[in-house]
This record gives sequence, structure tokens and C-alpha cells, in this order.
Amino acid sequence: MFSCTFPKITPQVLAVKLTAKGERSVKNEHPWIFSESVEKINKKGTTGDIAVIFSHKKNKAIGVGLYDPASPIVIKMIHHGGGVKLDEEFFNNKIQRAYALRVALLETETNSYRLLFGENDGFPGLIADVYAHVLVVKLYSAIWLPFLETLFKLLLQVSNTETGVVRLSRTLQQKASFPLKEGTVFYGTLKDETIVFKEHGVYFSANVIKGHKTGYFLDHRDNRRRAGALSKGKTVLDVFSYAGGFSVHALANGAREVTSLDISEQALELAKANGALNTCAGTHVTLAGDAFKMLQHLIQEQKRYDVVIIDPPSFAKQQKEITVAKKKYAQLAQLGEKVTARGGLLVLASCSSRISATDFFKINTEALQQQPRRFSVELKTGHDADHPVTFPEGRYLKCGYYRFHE
Repeated sequence: MFSCTFPKITPQVLAVKLTAKGERSVKNEHPWIFSESVEKINKKGTTGDIAVIFSHKKNKAIGVGLYDPASPIVIKMIHHGGGVKLDEEFFNNKIQRAYALRVALLETETNSYRLLFGENDGFPGLIADVYAHVLVVKLYSAIWLPFLETLFKLLLQVSNTETGVVRLSRTLQQKASFPLKEGTVFYGTLKDETIVFKEHGVYFSANVIKGHKTGYFLDHRDNRRRAGALSKGKTVLDVFSYAGGFSVHALANGAREVTSLDISEQALELAKANGALNTCAGTHVTLAGDAFKMLQHLIQEQKRYDVVIIDPPSFAKQQKEITVAKKKYAQLAQLGEKVTARGGLLVLASCSSRISATDFFKINTEALQQQPRRFSVELKTGHDADHPVTFPEGRYLKCGYYRFHE
């Protein structure tokens, strides 16, 4: 069935007792157990071993996770509420439940979706995305090695895909001993690395071997659809456009002119190529350069756009970057206001998980209140339906829509 071989690993079963804080975390169904919360393990474990968590008072199983001694998050929980056998039936039920959450999305002229969203679907350190007929599984942790053959088989069956590709985190790529290689086609054939897919009737492409993450960013899908619908007959500026997600939706929905701005010339070429996949009458302009500098340049030229979308990469990948990140978000809000036309719409987004939604929207409001124009908040959104959030740290995407009335 598979075009690669998987390691035959039989994981040990570890009996684990946690501190009071760790036990509360399990009972609250949080997916992470940090090393300092582990009080006792009955034997020495290795990566991918099954950790059965026992309560102190009743000495009864209260959850099951996978052991990861090389990580500060030493146990990744995959089941809460007692013990369970990690067999094919168990994983199939979990994957089927995840797929059921995506069914409504697949009825919207969309054939690209996130089938498994890591911890939020009970699969910590594992992402599974579908692009038309291709399944892309990205691994962030070696804990899944004992279970990969079973998981890959089930994911192919549920998604009804013809080809399977595995992508690896940078950490796993750097491990010489890791048995799988980045970009391995583990099932079927891949005639072209670039796969064309649909989201809400608009065509895009993803390079499933070399593209960022699994090839594309699916989480903003609903915001792209919404911004596109609001762009008919308008001029649009898409800042940090990458592959043109917002730009192409705007063009496909009848925008008069769309400007894609990104620091990467290669990304802008991809944005133009994605635009060409669709029938669009509007003009597509590309600008290459640093977003902050280019926005200043557009302000000096007195350029104004009916719809301005600013969707930067994460500014706070580490705790120490939070203060600077907040300043950058405020700066972008202020720059965005100055290039938004009278009556125009400014869309501000953040994918920094360390910046809460409350903080992000507060930053935007305070920054925009420093300018004299009246504005209103039309909408605040988060993840699309295929990115369910089941624990606080899983909520990273925020998007605000700000309408200027003068």
C-alpha cells in the first residue's frame, strides 16, 4: 500500500502520577503536561511511549498521552477521562469525529481543508491538510512514529485522497536518525508538486513539497471569502500578501484593482499565478519591499484604497518578542488607516498566539483612536471551521474589520 517503510516500534506503557497542578490540567482536558508537573513514572520511557495518567486519590486512570522526554511538554495528551487502548479503532473514531466537523465546509465549493488541527483535534504535534486529491501530513514530534502506519492508512481512507506526502518540522528534518525524509511521497504518485485546489469557488495552488507549512495557509479562508465579497468594484491593497490569498479572492469577486505587497518577489509571482487561475477583469499590481517602508511610501504618494488588508506573519514567536510585537501591530494599524480611503475598510489580522485576541483588538482600537477620523468596528473573527479551538493556547488567529466614515 505504501511507497515507504515505517519503523516497527512497540511502545511501552508507562504509569504516571502528576502533581496536583498537573492532575488539575488533565481533568480540565488540557493537552500539555510539562516536566515539572510529573511526580512519578514507574519506569524509564522513550519517545512515543504510552503514558497512562493515574489519579492520586483513587489510583484510577484519568487520561492517556504520549511520552516525549526531549520536550518541556513531556506528555502530550490524546485522551481524557479514563484509560483507553491506542488501537486502530481508537484512532479511527478520533479521525472520523474530526472529519465530521469539516463536512459543512466541503459543501461550499471547497476541496482544501485541515483534517487534523494538532492538539485541537487530539493529535498533538500532527497536522493533516488536504489539497484536492493530495493528503499532506506534517509532523512536529517523533511521538507519532509507533502509530504512523495506522494513522496514514486511516487518513487516506477518510479523506479519499489519491496521494500522500509527509512534511517534517525543522527539528525533525535535522535529526539524522529520523526514519522519514521531508517531502516523501508515502502513497500514490505525485506528477506535479503544485496542486490546484478550490476555496469557495476560487482557485489557488499549493506546492506540497516546498511550500510553507503544508503548502498554503488555510486558516484565513473565511476571512478571505468575506474580504473578497466586500471588494466588488473596489480598489484593494493586500499587505503581506504572500501567495495572494486575499488578493485573488478580491479579483475573483470583481475588484477594480488589487495591489499585492510582499517582501518576497517569489511570493508575488505565486500571487500572480494564482490570480491567473481565475477569470478576473480587474488589474493586479504587485509591489515588492518591506511592508512598513512601502506603506510609508504609499502614504507619501497620497495613495488611498477602498479596502486595505494587513495580515503579517507572527511577530511574537518567543515570549521576549511580545513587547516589540505589540508596537508593530499598533504601527501597522496607524499606517493602514492612512492608506484607507473615505468610507473604506481596514482589515487587520494577527497570527501571533502569544498576543491574545483581547490585547490585539485593544491595540488596534487605541491606535486608530489616535487619528481624527471616525470609525466603527464591523466584525471580529477567528479561525475557520476546520481550525477548531479546544484549549486556550490553540487560539492564535484574530482578524478585525474597521470601517472609516470620513
